[in-house]
Amino acid sequence: MEEKNVNTEATRLPLIGDKAPSFTATTTQGTMNFPEDYKGKWVILFSHPADFTPVCTTEFMTFASMQDEFKELNTELVGLSVDALYSHLAWLNSIQDYKWNGLENIKVEFPLIVDLTMDVSKKYGMIHPQSDTTSAVRAVFIVDPDSIIRTILYYPASTGRNMREIKRIILALQKADKESIATPANWHPGDDVIIPPPGTCGALKERVKIKNEEGINQVDWYLTFKEDKK
Repeated sequence: MEEKNVNTEATRLPLIGDKAPSFTATTTQGTMNFPEDYKGKWVILFSHPADFTPVCTTEFMTFASMQDEFKELNTELVGLSVDALYSHLAWLNSIQDYKWNGLENIKVEFPLIVDLTMDVSKKYGMIHPQSDTTSAVRAVFIVDPDSIIRTILYYPASTGRNMREIKRIILALQKADKESIATPANWHPGDDVIIPPPGTCGALKERVKIKNEEGINQVDWYLTFKEDKK
């Protein structure tokens, strides 16, 4: 019975739309109070199985190479694994000497959380017992400036994350928030966006009227695109 309770806690995860669970943790950049320290910013909180592992190393090199790109989007990176602080520091230091995929002299300047107790990992559902009971899976939580979880992604241990896709999600979320639109499949900045479907009969009639307006592509009354002129 006790073991069942532990597994239930381990597999629990917050949902999209939830407030990001709070925690205080030691990191490679000092003590962190999350999400309080990041109010007003977007955050990519991501976990990895272990330090000194090949897939994780390529991920950290790639994320670190994109730190400035994310900062331009008011977005901060925060990593996590259940390894100890000195393991984190040694691993991140070694990464500076690696060369891979055109990347070299990479410095990881974003914080990497120490989670030896797995408290944070369990709060965020990063421990999946059927995969591993002592290592976090490759989880990604995108948290908005109001500390609300907006996106959750999970990857298996064998598959490295696509950081360009994660950046695309940030861009899409920010655009949707700013312009009250939605983005279609495979959207990239500059592509047409979707006008949210009408919710009343009156709004439906008004929507049909704009069918022939410049910059509008109305496939059907509920599926209307407009040019992204920005």
